[in-house]
Amino acid sequence: MSDQTTTRSEAMTPDEVMRYSRHIIMGQVGPQGQRKLRAAKVLVIGAGGLGGPVALYLALAGVGTVGIVEFDTVDLSNLQRQILHQTPDVGKPKLQSATEKLAAYNPHVKVVGHNMPITSDNAMEIISQYDIVVNGADNFATRYLVNDACYLAGKTLVDGAILLFDGQATVYEPGKGCYRCLYPDPPPPGLVPSCAEAGVLGAITGIVGSIQATEVFKKILGVGNPLTNRLLLVDALTMEFRTMKVRRDPKCPLCGDNPTVKELIDYDQFCGTPPLVVAGVAAGAH
Repeated sequence: MSDQTTTRSEAMTPDEVMRYSRHIIMGQVGPQGQRKLRAAKVLVIGAGGLGGPVALYLALAGVGTVGIVEFDTVDLSNLQRQILHQTPDVGKPKLQSATEKLAAYNPHVKVVGHNMPITSDNAMEIISQYDIVVNGADNFATRYLVNDACYLAGKTLVDGAILLFDGQATVYEPGKGCYRCLYPDPPPPGLVPSCAEAGVLGAITGIVGSIQATEVFKKILGVGNPLTNRLLLVDALTMEFRTMKVRRDPKCPLCGDNPTVKELIDYDQFCGTPPLVVAGVAAGAH
């Protein structure tokens, strides 16, 4: 990961030693692992239901640079599940609200805000600045976009999704499969309802977001068995966790043996969804 040689050698301050003491005493982390966390740069797509707990736990753990892509404003309906935002934040840009909360939790963490929708025009530039990307997007166009951009940029993608009482999480490593291997084509528009249409249990966002954050930590620290090539399915109604094997598809148009997707495309057109309009300007969906 970039700039780690210098950063790892820097001694932690007394405040950091005390703050991260429960990490430092762990054999799987220790002082060296904590410095790895401090050197890491992680991008979170969205500061909503999934992105909120992910970004919060990254900051609490001392991940040195947390990037957030977000352009929406806080709505009263967000507060049922989006833990970075509070009642006084309604009407405030989510990026501002998230940055303020993360700084209050841990002033040692650098929060880099990308106040814009992620699109085919800017995705490669944004993603290239980070070591790991966490997808908290709530629509198919952005999910395919982030998947393709991460693969083309050679970045690890920690993916998650939630709806009603259900959630899922997985990790896509370049060369070991991707979102298109699991879902070659997007569903027809309107077939799969969004959280705004069908609803979502607030707590399931915390469960899946925490799993995503844990996968990021394991990747940075180089410990454990990641969810690479495995899809974790969570059913909160029965409180059952099931794991499905996910293999790279040799016929995948992105990461297969004869790829046809070699650059970012028009994902709104691919998914059959209208482009999102932000402040009067057409933008990629979020």
